[in-house]
Amino acid sequence: MDESKLIEKLRLIEALHAGATTAGERVAAAEAKKRILARLAELVTADPPVQHKFTIADPWSRQVFNALARRYGLQPYRRHGQHRQTIMLKVSKRFVDETLWPNFNAINSELHAHLHDVTARVIREVLDASTSEADEVAAAPVLGGGKA
Repeated sequence: MDESKLIEKLRLIEALHAGATTAGERVAAAEAKKRILARLAELVTADPPVQHKFTIADPWSRQVFNALARRYGLQPYRRHGQHRQTIMLKVSKRFVDETLWPNFNAINSELHAHLHDVTARVIREVLDASTSEADEVAAAPVLGGGKA
């Protein structure tokens, strides 16, 4: 998949999580963003923002999560002394459960699949080698007769 197809697929993912109902809306990322921002504004009174702690070890996934949060006007942060993989957000629990987290997971999965495909292709073309996992072999025998 080339980059333009990946970008279009990611826009469709956001539109899906925004509750798009027509083909035109599914294509328009701006409409999806507006719909998500409206949902977030509605939830402020019904489900007030609370502090959430996310732990995302993979630096690429953290970039996706931070960018997605900022896209919706949220301010990701971490407190002094917290690990780099910790991301704090003050946001409605419903918004996290119904929109932000599912959207992040879908986009992140798609990007990881794309990165995996690109990596495997480059390794095959440049190194002329397989990207499969290492072979599993029997455990080495214990030296010294097994007594400690």
